[in-house]
Amino acid sequence: MNTEQASPEDLALLRATFPAAGDHRPPLGREAVRAFEAAHGTVLPEPYRTFLAEIAGGSPSGPPAYGLLGPAELPADWGDDRPRREPGLPFPLTAPFMWEGRAWEEDDTDLEEIDALMDRVFDHGSVVLGTDGCGMNWHLVVTGPHRGHIWLVTGEGADPFGAEFGGTTAGSGFAGWVRHWAEGKDWYDAL
Repeated sequence: MNTEQASPEDLALLRATFPAAGDHRPPLGREAVRAFEAAHGTVLPEPYRTFLAEIAGGSPSGPPAYGLLGPAELPADWGDDRPRREPGLPFPLTAPFMWEGRAWEEDDTDLEEIDALMDRVFDHGSVVLGTDGCGMNWHLVVTGPHRGHIWLVTGEGADPFGAEFGGTTAGSGFAGWVRHWAEGKDWYDAL
């Protein structure tokens, strides 16, 4: 997955999925994308960066179920009590992590550490692409080793999305995620 340069195949897929006459929002343009990046201390991965600049600034029809958000937007159920989002800070995970229902041993893991990790997973190193409802939010990681990968982040845990991580036949990254949705497949179609 090349996060520095968009492939012509990925851009063709995105343009076909979000045609100019579609119901999506107009593209943001290069200047607005650069302004977002400067304000948040990050450079968005390709092909998402070009998608925002040239194809669409979001889409009410998805993906995901409740629409594709712009890079500075959050789902309606996000809540006002969350810390400030910091996309430029490192995304803290490289493997699935489930915090709900985990048997904690007092001498093994401090619950305050888990709360702090959860805050970083929700608020650092990603843009929120949208929600499938009930706090099931799709994040595009923009910093760190998983830059360019999509993660499903919920109140129960966080899981990377793509065939190499299991559970789905989808390709990695933004284009693979959009392709999977456009083909009408269940997100986790390999379970």
